[in-house]
Amino acid sequence: MVYRIVSFLPSATEVLYELGVQDQVQAVTHECNYPAEAKSKPKVIHASFDPNKMSSHEIDNTVVELVKSGQDIYILDEQVLKNANPDLIVAQGICEVCSPYTREINRAVTLLGGKPEVLILDPRNLDDILQNVIEVGKKVGRQEKAIDFVEKLQKRINYIKNTAKISRPKVLCIEWLDPLYTAGHWVPQMVDMAGGTNGISSTGDKSRRMELDEIVQFDPDIIVLMPCGFDMRRTILEYDKLLENIQWRSLKPVRQGQVYAVNANEYFSKPGPRTVTGLEILAKIIHPDTFRDVQIPKESIQKIDSE
Repeated sequence: MVYRIVSFLPSATEVLYELGVQDQVQAVTHECNYPAEAKSKPKVIHASFDPNKMSSHEIDNTVVELVKSGQDIYILDEQVLKNANPDLIVAQGICEVCSPYTREINRAVTLLGGKPEVLILDPRNLDDILQNVIEVGKKVGRQEKAIDFVEKLQKRINYIKNTAKISRPKVLCIEWLDPLYTAGHWVPQMVDMAGGTNGISSTGDKSRRMELDEIVQFDPDIIVLMPCGFDMRRTILEYDKLLENIQWRSLKPVRQGQVYAVNANEYFSKPGPRTVTGLEILAKIIHPDTFRDVQIPKESIQKIDSE
């Protein structure tokens, strides 16, 4: 049985609280802000720079330079880790930029003398995300509760997926604005389930840098802005710079008012239970009349006026 847990992953922290084992969570990362109670846990991980004081372009340049030079994106607080003395570390194997990755995990295990067990979550789609919930549940002795929770999430997914759609507009989801990145991993599957035709990336693919010419060639009907880790306010602030580009302003969805900002930090960037809410948000954007009765959180979508 696991008694002491350290979470290196915000979505795992969310699951651990949902399963009722929050008292066993000894430390989390600086990004673990949901539920609100998680923010009071000791922080075992901090970013090596402050992205809140930087533009998207500056953040990208900083990350590229850190990776290229082999420097740390995340800083491990050794004292907090030793005080936590975990039996289990839950971490991710998706992206070295989004959350603590192999280097931090190996360093933590070494500092603790190889003691803790490590559960690596590496979801590529919504199915994997739900399976991860069950994996965490098994590991912490809450398997039945995890299965029950997943069944409720699956029911919501099935409603969006199985509802008949009158059309399938072309949808482009953008994960970073400067430079432009297309959203990969679970997002293309979410677009498909919500009744859109995803463009440029495929389910399970890593998010990647793309050129504006690729967007022109795809000719989307709808553009959804979901910069990794950003809320809507930050996204709209960054979008003002993109509007200065004449080629961007000529895109059909920009001209027709079909560009939307979403709260990526809460519902798209983190592969946890709230990606199901992200699916519902996409459904409301792509087919607002069909899904008018679906309830989504306030301030989770904003249509952007190109002017």
